[in-house]
Amino acid sequence: MTMRDFTSPLWPIRYKPLPDELLTSWLVRLAYGHGLKVQTFCNLIFGNRHQVWNRDVDRLAPEWLVDELSQRTGIPLAVAYGTTLRSYEGRLFPKFKSSGVLLWLQTLKMYHRKREGYGVQFCGACLAEDSLPYFRKAWRVSFNTICIKHNRMLHDRCPQCGVAVMFHRMEMGRGSAFEAGSMATCHECSCDLRESPLSPIISYDTGATAWHARLCRSVVDGVDAGDADVNVGVMRVMHQLSTLLTTRFQNRGLRQYICNQLGAEDIALHPGRMPIETRPLVERHHMMQLVAWLMADLEPRLREAWRAKAVRYNRMTKDFDDAPQFYAEIVEGFSNWRA
Repeated sequence: MTMRDFTSPLWPIRYKPLPDELLTSWLVRLAYGHGLKVQTFCNLIFGNRHQVWNRDVDRLAPEWLVDELSQRTGIPLAVAYGTTLRSYEGRLFPKFKSSGVLLWLQTLKMYHRKREGYGVQFCGACLAEDSLPYFRKAWRVSFNTICIKHNRMLHDRCPQCGVAVMFHRMEMGRGSAFEAGSMATCHECSCDLRESPLSPIISYDTGATAWHARLCRSVVDGVDAGDADVNVGVMRVMHQLSTLLTTRFQNRGLRQYICNQLGAEDIALHPGRMPIETRPLVERHHMMQLVAWLMADLEPRLREAWRAKAVRYNRMTKDFDDAPQFYAEIVEGFSNWRA
């Protein structure tokens, strides 16, 4: 391919986004479809004026990138933007912001071109079933720790060498793009991610697991705005509860209290009040099982936790501005503690 091949309004190869495909996955497929390495392809299209891979482009979704892909593939702009994490605005988080933690979106922890976070998850069985392996948008969602199709845990790193998934770097040091293999290859050790172990879903309580699975299905299949379990208010309350799980009071805490109720063993979390979006999968899944147990019957279970002094009244709304009405009413009901 030469620059002349890319001057026409439409590119020679015009792959459409696959179901729930992530923007960067689509971009990599387009590069390989033209027989080019990813960096070569991006340099030909965008030149040096725009750098793609030194930022979380799935989250930022810059207009110059999405518009170009839309125009050159003949895909409606709305469909192109549907591959970006910004499309979750109003569903998983109230308002998009370009920096800082964004509710329920896994962080990549990028420093230049390096990634220190485990922001891209995957299901090896899904990749194995794909005629051409690709990465899903839902695999960037923090609470989505399971594959509802295969009833298995997701992975957030290479099972062989433990590095974060960076499928766009799979070709590094491997000659031409034709020799690079598929996106289902670890860029560091060449492990075939399709052969990752199929780990059964870790469950502490059948009701909580069912609630969590329904939540995961909503983000995979598309969120129904009329579903009380998946609206933005519920997302915000879940996030507040996940924060409370890392708060301790007088050597007792909500996390340990729920584990005791479920007869489950607590696990060691990274210390401090790290947001759930920066935590590894094993910690997020553990926290989501506990949050799901609360959310499945929120008022009585939160009330009992408060009565057991596992969580303080003033902590329930701490740093939680404009809390959803249903949650505010529940907490307000605890204020008459003498009763």
